Amino acid sequence: MSIAVPRAAGRPAQRRGPALLWHQIRYEQLTFWRNPQSAFFTFVFPVIVIAIFGGLFGGIGESEFYYGRSALQYYVSTIAAVSVLGSCYSQLAIVLAARRQNGILKRVRATPLPASAYFVGLLAHCVVVSVVDVLLITVVGRLYGVSLPASSQLPALALTLVLGAAAFCTLGVAVASLIRNAEAAPSVVQFVLFPLVFISGTYMPIHSGPLNGIAAALPVKPFNDALLRAFTTDHAGLPWRDLGVLLLWGALGAVVAVRRFRWDPRAE
Repeated sequence: MSIAVPRAAGRPAQRRGPALLWHQIRYEQLTFWRNPQSAFFTFVFPVIVIAIFGGLFGGIGESEFYYGRSALQYYVSTIAAVSVLGSCYSQLAIVLAARRQNGILKRVRATPLPASAYFVGLLAHCVVVSVVDVLLITVVGRLYGVSLPASSQLPALALTLVLGAAAFCTLGVAVASLIRNAEAAPSVVQFVLFPLVFISGTYMPIHSGPLNGIAAALPVKPFNDALLRAFTTDHAGLPWRDLGVLLLWGALGAVVAVRRFRWDPRAE
């Protein structure tokens, strides 16, 4: 005869799978919003940039310089892209470096939470922040007369945002694995990001063939181009080449992150 052993009073049921993941996403969201200054500038900075660009370039119509688009059509797309970079690459790499140095990652590793749930939770949090950023930028662009994306492009836009966010998150984790301490994190992150953003035409279209060829093989320009296409055309279909480049860089970032990521602080 078997005897059922009751669960100890006050002992919580073990969380599994989706419940653990949801708990981690909720934790990351609560942590983010409990730092209102950081949250405020995360959303306000790209909005201010696109508002300034609206005042500077709002009167420039469609031209060959902007690949047949108006200046603001171009900048709504590229500023949306750079806001995703900030949320999914820059902030993630800096946060992970700080958490590792403060011993938070070491304590997380000692809990029953699987590493996969921890990083997928971070990814989901970054995607949520990125979507809010892109929506705010789109609204400000609409105030300056920029059309909303065509309904036929919404699936491509959603896929581009999710794949781009995932790729830049894995690259952020990979870069965090190379950072020795939290003080060095902002410098290392910007050293990688700053030249990529400029050669990829984020703030000014690049018409140099050789430079465009180099930038097209790197992750930022394909992301810019895929968003520009999604925001400004009504042709159904996906930018397979741009998405393929993002996928390859995301896979590369994942490989580096898995092989080199450390949970413990580095010895100085």
